[in-house]
Amino acid sequence: MSKNQKWELNRRTLLKGMGAIGVAALSPNAFSLVNENKPIFNQKPRIKLSEYKTFRSTCAMECLHCNLTAFTHKGKLIKVEASEGFNVKCCLRGMSRTKWVYHKDRLTTPLLRIGEKGKAEFKPISWNEALDLIEKNIRETIDRFGNEGLFISTHAGNMDSIKNDMGKAFFDYLGGSTKQAGSLCCSAVTAAMIPMVGLRYADTRDTVKDSRYILCWGNNPAVTMQAYFKNYNQARRNGARMVVIDPRFNETAAKADEWIPIIPGTDTALALGMIKIIIEENLTDKPFLRAHTGAVYLVNSQQKLLRQSDNDQDSYLVFDTLSQQLVHHETANIVPALTHDELPANADYVTVFEQIYQQAQPWTVEKTSQETDIPKETIIRLARDYATTKPAMIVQNMSGAQRTEFGAYVAASQFYLALLTGNIGKKGAGICDAGGARQMAKFSPIIPPAPNAKPIKPIPVAKVGDWIVNERPHPINFWWIMTMGVMTQLPNTNMVRNALKKVPFVVVADNLMSSTALYADLVLPVTTIFEDTSLMAGVRSQYVQLMEKAVEPPGEAKPDYWIFARLAERFGFGEVFNQPIEHYIDACLKGSGITREMLEKGPVRPVEGDWIPFKDGIFRTSTKKAHFFIEEWQGKNFSPIVTYYPVKESTKGSPELAKKYPLMAVQRKLARSVHSSHGMNEWILEVQRNQPNILIHPNDALARGIKDGEWAIAFNDRGEHRAIAVVTTHIKQGVISLDNGWWEQQGGSSSHVTNDHVEPLGNGHCCNSTLVNVRREA
Repeated sequence: MSKNQKWELNRRTLLKGMGAIGVAALSPNAFSLVNENKPIFNQKPRIKLSEYKTFRSTCAMECLHCNLTAFTHKGKLIKVEASEGFNVKCCLRGMSRTKWVYHKDRLTTPLLRIGEKGKAEFKPISWNEALDLIEKNIRETIDRFGNEGLFISTHAGNMDSIKNDMGKAFFDYLGGSTKQAGSLCCSAVTAAMIPMVGLRYADTRDTVKDSRYILCWGNNPAVTMQAYFKNYNQARRNGARMVVIDPRFNETAAKADEWIPIIPGTDTALALGMIKIIIEENLTDKPFLRAHTGAVYLVNSQQKLLRQSDNDQDSYLVFDTLSQQLVHHETANIVPALTHDELPANADYVTVFEQIYQQAQPWTVEKTSQETDIPKETIIRLARDYATTKPAMIVQNMSGAQRTEFGAYVAASQFYLALLTGNIGKKGAGICDAGGARQMAKFSPIIPPAPNAKPIKPIPVAKVGDWIVNERPHPINFWWIMTMGVMTQLPNTNMVRNALKKVPFVVVADNLMSSTALYADLVLPVTTIFEDTSLMAGVRSQYVQLMEKAVEPPGEAKPDYWIFARLAERFGFGEVFNQPIEHYIDACLKGSGITREMLEKGPVRPVEGDWIPFKDGIFRTSTKKAHFFIEEWQGKNFSPIVTYYPVKESTKGSPELAKKYPLMAVQRKLARSVHSSHGMNEWILEVQRNQPNILIHPNDALARGIKDGEWAIAFNDRGEHRAIAVVTTHIKQGVISLDNGWWEQQGGSSSHVTNDHVEPLGNGHCCNSTLVNVRREA
């Protein structure tokens, strides 16, 4: 390669990474490289910095919602960078948003299908024609099938505070619609946290640096929390020990002190084994349990919590060891019994604490090791280190461990460990979950409740494909899809494809011709960030942020809320939806103490200083105590105390199926995308790899004749997924790891093979309870 060729390549790469603004900031002589004694690049920038304008927004997918600054010149987006003073470092995905805004395949006009679904054969139509078609199909659906025939799918492709809420409200004002139940991400966590601690989305990111023991359990913060992974690095510099529990040696494990590989789906067994050690070695924080938790509540022989009054659900009874009487748990100057030996000898009740121990007692070190395949000495050390090295923190944050058949018990078991040891409500402790401004302040609905929305049975999100194909609980005739890639993210992709083909009229609102849009009857072009005005007051960033419009959208792309306003006008409730966007921003901010005028100066954090969830042991439940005994689970005929249910789709749970599909598959999040967002971003494809991988252990690869770097196919009865084999000891033997988020145009998502079972306590996703086999590509 000649000197000139090398220079041109490096210059292109630099310009892509920095943008014109970054280059303009350099000295005009910074690139006075000489070829044949002539300067190649020593001219002053022709663009005047005074001509630039700046705008603020934020990545809106299900990420960390880092605040971004956009630089525009003469109405064109030139560069994106992390906003100063925001305390995070935005990643390449955020900085490369110029390539999304100006993507060569941006949708710029409504498109009507003219060919077979999936073939991307469309013709452009006007917005009036598109709105006419939507109105016609909605009215015909309601006439023939009732509101049950309408189905709306939204998710995490855009988590701002306006668009998804506007869409759901529109269908409610129509009289209701079928919706999705649960979440692909973290329904299991919600099912555990809400009844246990009274709040979902409570993160401990501010005090990670203060922790002395960080247990990353089924989670990979080096990728999923990369904007503030610097806090983890600071903790390490401060002397903290970091341990990773995961079937895969992930990016965080590469930076940690220890990697503990585990059989997928056995995490609750490990937690119970640790709890047994902690209780039997008297490592619990008894004062904390007595004062701040329901461990002291009494349960009778019929497995019912004792209450002072049937009319007061919070009137739990405890046994006061001082007065030797049953008293209300909030009675002053009492010492509630915690253990069995503190109760009367003839008592026909026990404490919740004793019930926890009863569930943990069978989990000897030997049994726990056999179930999880973790060495006995590691289990003992793990339990002791977590209980005695304080403050200690468990990093859960929507872990892969809870994306299993009984994920709610996984999430709850981690809270059990924190509560039993008093590792919660203080700096450096707690459970690090996703969390944002909504844990700190109150926000309000942007639209008043619909007056006549009928209750309609929802479809579990993991079963969307199956239930639509089989018309459960009723036929779907009209399907609106926005902010969600159903063809890349929903499990059992082939069934989802069949569902898209079955529904007579599918509307997809998107920026690009996504995998899902290929199967639409009508595609609507919508704006990206920097192309409309909106608000982020959410559950991923601790800042409330105004999302400013910086440039005009291409062609006829419109904000989602514009579309719903035009449709609402056709259905007679336009005044609810066609107000200026500022009206809805102000409505959302009501009650928060934050105003739009404040946000126009920059992002606002509702509180000052380090945020500590459940500080001083004050929880968000009605009793302000943490609960171990969950009556909601009992009402679903599941144990109200954390217990271990073996995962059905596993080598042990389904031995006959495992003969055919002997490998357990887990999903892997990548730094290249957020779910499938950015999956077709030009810079991402250049800098990150542009082909999917299968991580497979050398012994498993050898048995199948698979070599490193070869194309291989993971398969089961649900479908196939093609990817390049990475033969490595960085994955546990008997397990493979599949990449999440690949588009159909790139060969298809790993969701082609994933389990579509519904997690029973939270309607969650069980993708990591999946059996497959792998073969070489023929």
